[in-house]
Amino acid sequence: MSDDGSRAISIIAFIGSVFSPWYRWSGRKNPADHCCLNVATYGRGGRWTMTDRGQQALRLERDAIHIGPSSMRWEDDALVVDIDEMSWPHLHRLKGRVTVHPEAVTSVELPLTEEGTHVWRPFAPDARIEVALERPGWSWSGHGYFDANFGTRALEQDFSFWTWGRYPTRRGALTFYDAARRDGTELGVAVSFEKDGAQVVEAPPRTPFRRSLWTVRRETRADPGTRPRQVKAMLDAPFYCRSAVETVVHGERTVGVHEALDLDRFASPLLKPMLAVKVPRRPRWTPHG
Repeated sequence: MSDDGSRAISIIAFIGSVFSPWYRWSGRKNPADHCCLNVATYGRGGRWTMTDRGQQALRLERDAIHIGPSSMRWEDDALVVDIDEMSWPHLHRLKGRVTVHPEAVTSVELPLTEEGTHVWRPFAPDARIEVALERPGWSWSGHGYFDANFGTRALEQDFSFWTWGRYPTRRGALTFYDAARRDGTELGVAVSFEKDGAQVVEAPPRTPFRRSLWTVRRETRADPGTRPRQVKAMLDAPFYCRSAVETVVHGERTVGVHEALDLDRFASPLLKPMLAVKVPRRPRWTPHG
């Protein structure tokens, strides 16, 4: 998010694009054949890119991932993201660079299920970012976050619903991960990230707040007597919502990025054709095509 709160960007590199209908229709047999760089920019002139690419577009190196014409790579202690994608449905080229400067890189790894079928890795929960896109007004600095999720089963196979939130604090960042598992158990964890390390901390109660435009239910952690509220709309889909949310945690008022995911809705086969409109498929790619 930009320091003034007016703009935001989300970038996700997928190997096995979990929200792609094409990956689901393929039987999810070959993750590398469904890779993509999903970029969403929020604010005036915001754009969306999510092209489902075939295996020819994927190239992995020790410190880099290349997906078609875009890439992520480590340069010294910074993560550099070069973006060259077609936005949809505007059909405009979205090009530029985003550089992430972590305050620290953690070794935290959290299994989200007892079997370890899903794992969360918050590599850099507190970071500075520099955004330089080839669009008027889209060069800015702000605070950011870098993590990864790994899984060996479909999300909707193991979870029915989850929420996640990352909130900057005076000392670093707080992250909340709450999920309802298919086996009837629940995940509820709060991790405080500071310059001297990470630790699991006691979380204030789960507190519901206003549903999204698509009526996805939302909740996050908040001190008793306070109610979270959305301060900036980002992504709103029938099964998924991302927004900037204000809450009070441990006596500190903070605005962070919040996500809610309804996997019962996502599992519906009726949604897949709708998603295909937002996620075009490009099975073949060459460096000159």
